[in-house]
Amino acid sequence: MMNWVSKASAVLCILWALLGSPQPVLAAELTVACGPSGTDVSYCFKYAQAWALKTGHTVRNFSPPSSVPDKLALYRQLFAAQSADIDVLQIDLVWPGLLKDHLFDLLPFARAEVTQHFKPLIDGNTVQGKLVALPWYTDAGVLYYRKDLLAQHGQAVPQTWKQFHEVAKRIQTAERARGHSDFHGFMFQGKADEGLTCHALEWIASSGGGQVLGASGEITVHNPAAAAALDMAAKWIGDIAPLGVLNHEPEDSRGVFQNGHALFMRNWPYAWALMQKDDSPVKDKVGIAPMPGLQAQGGRSAVGGWQLGVSRYSKHPELAADLVLYMTSAAVQRERAIGGGFNPTRPDLYLDKEVMAANPHMPVLNAIISQGVLRPSTVTGLKYPQVSQSVWYAAHDVLSGRMNGEEAVTRLDKRLMRIKRKSW
Repeated sequence: MMNWVSKASAVLCILWALLGSPQPVLAAELTVACGPSGTDVSYCFKYAQAWALKTGHTVRNFSPPSSVPDKLALYRQLFAAQSADIDVLQIDLVWPGLLKDHLFDLLPFARAEVTQHFKPLIDGNTVQGKLVALPWYTDAGVLYYRKDLLAQHGQAVPQTWKQFHEVAKRIQTAERARGHSDFHGFMFQGKADEGLTCHALEWIASSGGGQVLGASGEITVHNPAAAAALDMAAKWIGDIAPLGVLNHEPEDSRGVFQNGHALFMRNWPYAWALMQKDDSPVKDKVGIAPMPGLQAQGGRSAVGGWQLGVSRYSKHPELAADLVLYMTSAAVQRERAIGGGFNPTRPDLYLDKEVMAANPHMPVLNAIISQGVLRPSTVTGLKYPQVSQSVWYAAHDVLSGRMNGEEAVTRLDKRLMRIKRKSW
C-alpha cells in the first residue's frame, strides 16, 4: 500500500503533467486544390507547403480538371455529397454566388485584410454579408497595341472608341498597301461564350450604358447607350476585325496578334509574358493600355481572376482559413508576381519596385483593375449561368448581323425578366 509521501508524489507528477508540461498540438492534414500543371504546383502548392512547415501541419495537393466548367462541376458534386475531401479550393470570381451555401465565412478571420485588396474583388467575393473567399490573383481585360506601328504612323494610343476605330482603320489600310494583306486593325474574342459576356459588359459600361444589372439586381440593360455600344462593336466586323473573330477565344486572338498580323488586341494579362518570349515576333514591340471609352479615360474592363475559399465541410475550417490568409498575404503575392507574373489583388504591390521591374505593365493594370466592372454573378447567384448566356447571345446576334442593338437589348431585357421572375 502506498504511504502518504508516495501518494503526494504521484499527485504532483499528475499535476506537473497536466499543468507544467505543454500538451502536444495534434497535426492536421489539409488538402488544397492547386491544380495539375507545373506552374500551379510551383506557385501554389509550394506556399501551402511553406505554411505547413511553419505550423507543423501537412498539406496535400488535389489536381482538379483543367477545364473551368469541369472544375465547377466537380466542386458542386463534392459539395452535394458534403465531402471533406478538399479543404481549400480555387474559385473563379463568378462562382461565389453559385457556391455561397458551401463555403466557410472568412470575414471573422480577415477583417484586417479586406481593405488591402482591390474593392471590386472583395465585393465580388462577398455574398449576403459573408466573405466566402479571398482574392488570390486577378485579371482584367486590357488593350494590347503595337508600339512600333503607332510610332511609325505617328499615332497615339486612342482613348475613345471613335479614335480607336479611326486609328485601326488608317494603319490597317497602310499596312495592307505595303503588301501585308492579312493585317487587321483589331482582334478580340467574339465567340458566343463567357468571354463575350465580358466584352459586352466592357462595351456597354464604357459607353455609359450601365452594367446590365444594377447593384440590387434591377435590370438596367434596356437603354439607348447599351444598344449603341453593341451596334458600335458590330461595325468592326469585316472592317477593322475579320469575320473569324466571331469564333475567337483568347488564344486564337493572341496567335494572330503575336505573329504580327494586328495592330490592337483585347485580351487578358496572361498574354504579356508569352509575347515577351525570345521567339516572339513582337517581343518588345507591345504596350498595354486601358480599354477605350465613349469619352477619354472612360474605358472600363471586366474583372476576372481566382480566389481561395474554404469548404464548409472541411474537418479543419479554421486551420484552412489560416492557410488561405497566408497564401493570399502580401508577401506570397509579391513572390508570385515577381517569379510567375501573377497579378496581385493588393494595389500596394503594383507600386513595388521589384514587382514593376518584372512586370512593367503593373502601374497600368493597377488603374484598370481599380475601375473594373464585375459580372453580375453575386447578385444573381444560381441563375448567373442563364444570365451570362443571355448576354453573350444578345451580343453575338448583333455582331453577326442577325439584329441591331435596340432589338437585342429589348429581347435581352425580356429574357432577364423571365429568368428573374420575382427575384434572383
